[in-house]
Amino acid sequence: MTTPPPALLIAGHGTRDEAGAEAFRDFVRELAARRPELPVAGGFIELSPPPLGDAVAELVERGVRRFAAVPLMLVSAGHAKGDIPAALSREKERHPGISYTYGRPLGPHPALLSVLERRLDEALDAGEGRTPMDRADVTVLLVGRGSTDPDANAEVYKAARLLWEGRGYAGVETAFVSLAAPDVPSGLERCVALGARRIVVLPYFLFTGILPDRVRQQTEGWAAAHPEVEVRSADVIGPEPELLDLVLERYEEAVKGDLRMNCDSCVYRIAMPGFEDKVGQAQQPHFHPDDDGHHHHHGTHSHAH
Repeated sequence: MTTPPPALLIAGHGTRDEAGAEAFRDFVRELAARRPELPVAGGFIELSPPPLGDAVAELVERGVRRFAAVPLMLVSAGHAKGDIPAALSREKERHPGISYTYGRPLGPHPALLSVLERRLDEALDAGEGRTPMDRADVTVLLVGRGSTDPDANAEVYKAARLLWEGRGYAGVETAFVSLAAPDVPSGLERCVALGARRIVVLPYFLFTGILPDRVRQQTEGWAAAHPEVEVRSADVIGPEPELLDLVLERYEEAVKGDLRMNCDSCVYRIAMPGFEDKVGQAQQPHFHPDDDGHHHHHGTHSHAH
């Protein structure tokens, strides 16, 4: 008898924006439809239902004993490095007999860079019925979520550099919408200081939500105060076929054990200046308000991987 392949568990961050949460749930349903022979479930580590524990319980109820977990996240920050592994470890205690492998975050990947390029073309074409103009006078501001983890912030800069390479833009600068500098207005100021007169602000987010909305609001506010600069806003990556393909690629990596996660500059392994206290910290699951009967202290994160 052939052993069935491990199930696929999608781990999301969570958002207070219902449309963003529903986009995640739709994405999980689309993955399940694409691979009907594969049990697929998804949950969040905070903010949105269902919690990750419910997704694991759903798989267990379907007879699953082995699964591969893929973090639906662009960068490897504290959630991917600590919160999700801690939550998975907790689920292993709750459901004796299950086993799992853990995949790596999604970006920066050539497929996602292609989607970002498409979003830029759409923004340059928006509203005026013209083809995307010459990229040589377009400066892109790639805006990430932002993290207290320097390695995660550095990955956004890497994505910006890869997006710049070979695509002909005047430049690709980087900003963050929370927790890290430069913020969006400072990023726009930097673009202008470097000579930009046409800027496209590109959110480095998978789905809509509170933070991508904030990026657009801050962009529009800055643009209104600087009418001499042409500023446009691009859309988030969204549930594109490339994203579905990439999640399944990460699943296959996890199943085969070919993870290649970058740990060279991880603050939980290496003493980085200003972050020495994080080395070797133990894991704790993230608090999720919908995860009944298990009490954890929100905000006291500690991580290891």
